[in-house]
Amino acid sequence: MTLSIVADLGGTNTRVALAEDGRVDEASLRRFSNREYHGRGQDIADILSDYLRDTGAKVDGVCVAVAGPVQDGSAAMTNLAWTMDGPKLSAATGAGTVALLNDLQAQGHALGHIAPEKLRLLMDGPDKPGAPMLVVGLGTGVNAAPVHDTARGRVVAPSECGHVNMPVRSDEDFRLMRFIEALVARGGDAPHAGVEEVLAGRGLANLYSFAAAEAGAAPGLNSDQVLAGLTANDPVCVHAAQLYTRILAQTLADLALIHLPYGGIYLIGGMSRAMTPHLPRFGLTEVFRENRRVDLLTRDFTIRVVEDDFAALTGCAFYLASLG
Repeated sequence: MTLSIVADLGGTNTRVALAEDGRVDEASLRRFSNREYHGRGQDIADILSDYLRDTGAKVDGVCVAVAGPVQDGSAAMTNLAWTMDGPKLSAATGAGTVALLNDLQAQGHALGHIAPEKLRLLMDGPDKPGAPMLVVGLGTGVNAAPVHDTARGRVVAPSECGHVNMPVRSDEDFRLMRFIEALVARGGDAPHAGVEEVLAGRGLANLYSFAAAEAGAAPGLNSDQVLAGLTANDPVCVHAAQLYTRILAQTLADLALIHLPYGGIYLIGGMSRAMTPHLPRFGLTEVFRENRRVDLLTRDFTIRVVEDDFAALTGCAFYLASLG
């Protein structure tokens, strides 16, 4: 048995657990406040060493999933000013095998190792075993990564596709694009209407602001309030959710044609789970299965929502196991 420590480092908390031969011990899970450690001038290395001290565990491997880009074996958390690399993680844990993954890559490595009851079918279609898959994160940010199983192991390619242009297919879309550009410019950011500005957590609130402006209503609801308004069938909230569903379906369709994920599309993150009950109602499947010149969208691809809180940790554990 090979014992490893795995961690999912988010913007607010870090979750840490032990894993044996690719399997996460759920009973070993602990959560740590990043703000608390940052306030003491400490970082992820201190979290890992404190966990191992408290549990008394001796580990051979360590893998950390980071909510941010990983380049050349190192990662930085800009909102916390935390930096990490292999030597730092090895020194904190005593592990000889060390890995750093982007959190979306970790989710990709978890595919195929998630219990069926933790996968909710959103759009039915054919699945081809061993074919490429696509993992799409909808949460604080937006991103997607293709997942390929090869003779040399699984490859999950990094990506920053949350910043591609939002799809513009109608006069309303054009007005929305200009509205988002102006909105982000007022916040001091580059005036770009990327898909993250309309599909991330803040995106639903941005869409509400646009729908309110179109209806001559007052803006100012956050995403949680918009979701609550959907339950009451508030017309502006409904309009925002319709926009969200249509943009998501068009974005997923474009990504499907780019990556051909015949093994399935998997949605992760808080927004995917929050919007899941509403997406069928507002026509996700109908918009996705648009008849284009190449008719793949009308007959291929499956969409599922991952409802497993341990998926990133599972991905870390199986990635370490694949390293031998």
